[in-house]
Amino acid sequence: MIPGFAAHVFTRDGVDIACETGGDGPPLLLLHGFPQTRAMWARIAPRLAETHTVVCPDLRGYGASSKPRGAENYSFRAMGADQLSLMAHLGFHRFHLAGHDRGGRTAHRMALDAPERVASLALMDIVPTHHLLTCLTHEVARAYYHWFFLAQPHPFPERMIEADPDAFYERCLLGFGKAALSDFAPDQLAAYRAAWRDPEAIRAMCDDYRAALDHDLALDDADLDRRVACPALVLWGAQGAMAAVYDVPGTWAGRLARMEARPMPGGHFFPDQHPDATAEALGAFLASLSLSA
Repeated sequence: MIPGFAAHVFTRDGVDIACETGGDGPPLLLLHGFPQTRAMWARIAPRLAETHTVVCPDLRGYGASSKPRGAENYSFRAMGADQLSLMAHLGFHRFHLAGHDRGGRTAHRMALDAPERVASLALMDIVPTHHLLTCLTHEVARAYYHWFFLAQPHPFPERMIEADPDAFYERCLLGFGKAALSDFAPDQLAAYRAAWRDPEAIRAMCDDYRAALDHDLALDDADLDRRVACPALVLWGAQGAMAAVYDVPGTWAGRLARMEARPMPGGHFFPDQHPDATAEALGAFLASLSLSA
């Protein structure tokens, strides 16, 4: 799926995490978001693998990874624990970490739960989960309505999505900021479609959003006074829904002690729209650091 990378499956507590690894150098973990898979890194990871050992997994509930039942299994803490165990299994106690969308939220939780493991943190086109849910405006609710639709009790959203998964998820790809289907590489879009047509993936992605309201909000509320100490990079799509309604770096200023921030061309899915620019931004940030930072 990712050119030049090797595929692996790691099992933790009965949950399989599918991943691909490539390159050589300091370890770097890349986490995808909704409604995608590790395929989103196909044009970014090989560039970063020129200087780093790059690990690209499917989050639990997504792609080829396991899809346990129950929203309690999809807190960002649970998803992050998978990734911490995966990296330990691969021999990486300390690593660089970057995530987009749900992967970014998982990465933020990992940096809070295991600060000694995370050498640097890159967050792409998100504002803090707690901020989004507690400072909700009608503009955000309209743009990100899927947070509340997907969180409805099973099986209501699942049945509606299953009627036409492509129509729903493609609307998500196009609805979070400036994007067209032509912005997505055909092979990557085909991988996304194959994954989201699975009824179990539909159910798991709903559980992911149920967990945000039922579990993650309380976890974040308990950590409001904590700041991530490692070097951090915040990237956001200049034409995305978040940029339209938030000062994105401003929402992170109190949560990241050593923050760099910059807008990126495109919308929410700027890594798909502009993979070269994304690889350059991540590469420049990583080049300025050492693993001991």
